[in-house]
Amino acid sequence: MQPVTKARWQIHFCVLLWGFTAILGKLITLPALPLVWWRMLLVVAALLLFPSVWRGLKTMPARLRWAYAGIGVLVSLHWLTFYAAIKLANASVAATCIALGPVFLSLVEPWIARRKFDPRELLIGVAVVPGVAMVVGGVPAQMRLGIAVGALSALLVALFGSFNKRLVEHADPLTVTCIELGTGTVFLTLLAPLLPHVGPAFVLPSPHDAALLMLLSFGCTLLPFALALVALRHMSAFGTQMVTNLEPVYAILLAIVLLGEQRQLDGWFYAGVAVILAAVFIHPLLSRQQAAPSQPELLGTSESHGIVE
Repeated sequence: MQPVTKARWQIHFCVLLWGFTAILGKLITLPALPLVWWRMLLVVAALLLFPSVWRGLKTMPARLRWAYAGIGVLVSLHWLTFYAAIKLANASVAATCIALGPVFLSLVEPWIARRKFDPRELLIGVAVVPGVAMVVGGVPAQMRLGIAVGALSALLVALFGSFNKRLVEHADPLTVTCIELGTGTVFLTLLAPLLPHVGPAFVLPSPHDAALLMLLSFGCTLLPFALALVALRHMSAFGTQMVTNLEPVYAILLAIVLLGEQRQLDGWFYAGVAVILAAVFIHPLLSRQQAAPSQPELLGTSESHGIVE
């Protein structure tokens, strides 16, 4: 098998594993905050077993560590709102909202990266509006708070993804992921007492939840991250983004097959999903001429991996 062909299959497998994160988030009975706290803690504990991570931490300038720590706060808030959207609505709704990540990215990234704004990117944002309206109209009223929280999660994806882009070449991706998720764990620990209606960050999971958390942390986070790092060496940025944009598609299909969520949603929801995904796939087509490198850091911390350009 040719290296490029093998890399494409690896990326598709990674995207499929990422699609399972929404399903596992629905199956795990823990509230969103302890779910994210445990996921981050388990990933960080595993990363600290790598000698290269320790070497990266020792050699990284303090100012850069603080910058990645700040991004880690945004990462933790993204994961918290993503899983909150799953709990408030369902996996299909949360995955659809996360598909808005590339749209938000097209609007905020020029400001953060200090580059000229491309009017074509504004057209993508405008094109998504009808899709969002159809999605809102296609879900039960009690799920609409989940849509709002999910949209906030997508905005956070765009923010931390853009900041990561500015620092993309300054450190080893495993070290960056360790700092960001480690900071996120500490931040959620401190945040929990300030959210009295949410409960503490540390909640001992049941054996059922513990098994699913292990699968979420290692099978759907570390494993695809490692495979993606290898695959990105043989794929173009454009090809990578087109594949990773399939993540919400996989998540919604898995939710239908495994959770039967199509019974909770009507045709307007899926029509809106089609409009949103069309805009998401148009974005890399419009920006194909831009020679931007693939960025494995974003693959390590994002639930919406389609923001890699």
